[in-house]
Amino acid sequence: MSTHTMRAIRLHDFGGPEVLRYEEAPVPEPGPGEVLVRVRAVGINPPDWYAREGMPNVPPELKPPFHLPLIPGTDVSGEVAAVAADVTGFAAGDEVIGLLRFPTALQGSAYAEYVTAPASDLARKPTAVDHVHAAGLPMSGLTAWQFLIELGHDHPSPFQKAPHRPMALDSGTTVLINGAAGGVGHLALQLAKWKGARVIAVASGAHETFLRELGADEFIDYTKERPEEVAHDVDLVLDTVGGPDSRRFLRTLKRGGSLYPVYFGEFDDEENARLGVTVTSTQVRSHGAQLAELGRLLDAGTVRVAVDSTFPLADARAAHERAARGHIQGKIVLTVA
Repeated sequence: MSTHTMRAIRLHDFGGPEVLRYEEAPVPEPGPGEVLVRVRAVGINPPDWYAREGMPNVPPELKPPFHLPLIPGTDVSGEVAAVAADVTGFAAGDEVIGLLRFPTALQGSAYAEYVTAPASDLARKPTAVDHVHAAGLPMSGLTAWQFLIELGHDHPSPFQKAPHRPMALDSGTTVLINGAAGGVGHLALQLAKWKGARVIAVASGAHETFLRELGADEFIDYTKERPEEVAHDVDLVLDTVGGPDSRRFLRTLKRGGSLYPVYFGEFDDEENARLGVTVTSTQVRSHGAQLAELGRLLDAGTVRVAVDSTFPLADARAAHERAARGHIQGKIVLTVA
């Protein structure tokens, strides 16, 4: 295969969206345990632009190894083109989705016509949706699943000593989701509703109708009021924005409540103990079996993936520029002819 070429987006140096180059690259060959996927659509995620920038805010010891030129992207939907001799679960022609090699590699090389993937990272593509919607599921869906439903692995978190253990959700649970209209947020909202929880969605006003249609019980427009002053007696806050401002949500929690920041911030263990709350985070990881469970929810119509916008693979730069403008509703997806 190595003599064959494909079109791909590659970075030869780090920087803004302009470093994304659409060019010829060799078609990769599947190694043991791997599948070669003909890519039809690619979901884009924050780690794509962190990688593009060279992960400037990540301590060197936490950066995975990488070398340039690098093909970004981790989320794919496509068809199996070939399988290694030792792969039994998939065959050529199968439609599959996956979050590829995350977080063990800097990127999964998904912005391309072909990509190799460990078979264990893949699941059958949900038949009820097209490749574009399916490609929006892997990282965002697995992040929501691993934070809220089941972690599914025992890798220690780089952010904290305590393991993340999702709180049981039912009709007696109130969940506040900050950044509810984004990729992780809109899927987390639907998973919490699936478990019967009452959900307070925080987003800007333009997203209210969208979030109520997805099942939000209450909506807070953060451009008009501060959610930390409006919401009280919450059992769980999933802060998909996270970072240094995440601490402000502590005061919305009842004793025994939890705050899950998707991007970890600075917290004070003594303050948390005094409030009687726990703060835990985790790092999303590739997981084909969990992705298959999410796929079944898509097929049942219990969960849907919203697509903010689509761009052809060649226009990955424009897709990254769209991401940088924010206020995204659902997922930005690249289409591969």
